[in-house]
Amino acid sequence: MYYIIIGGPLGIGKSTISKELSEKLKAKYVPYDRIVDKHKLYKNQKEGYISQKSFLRANKIAIKKAKSIIKKKPIIFDGNFYWKSTLDDLISKLKYPRYVFTLKAPVKVCIDRDSKRKKTHGKDATRVVHKKSVSFKYGIPINTNNKTKKEVIEAILKKIK
Repeated sequence: MYYIIIGGPLGIGKSTISKELSEKLKAKYVPYDRIVDKHKLYKNQKEGYISQKSFLRANKIAIKKAKSIIKKKPIIFDGNFYWKSTLDDLISKLKYPRYVFTLKAPVKVCIDRDSKRKKTHGKDATRVVHKKSVSFKYGIPINTNNKTKKEVIEAILKKIK
């Protein structure tokens, strides 16, 4: 089996894409947002962001969950992986084949998408997270700007088949 990591800034469409992709691939969907919220890892901040330490703790939780599932089905992780070290840690500890994708779009697009959610994070948070999320390159970039959900999913599926 294998796993997929889908990263990118707030409002880019990670959860939407990951949920539908997990249905198509009959994969387990593991959203980092839920891990961070459930374990209140957002409380530990560094430089205005959820700390690397918190994301490393989220990795431990996600990896424990994944090890019992990955032998049976693929897993899709999605999150604002804005610390490169946390991606490196996840990959180094979950030694299975993997695909890593970074969804990309201009900050203006992310702000617009965030504004259409039931629970928005706001322009300032979207700008801050976008800046941090695009501060390093990781995985296969997938441009979501002016693309439908179907087009983005097809682009990802082409890379994993």
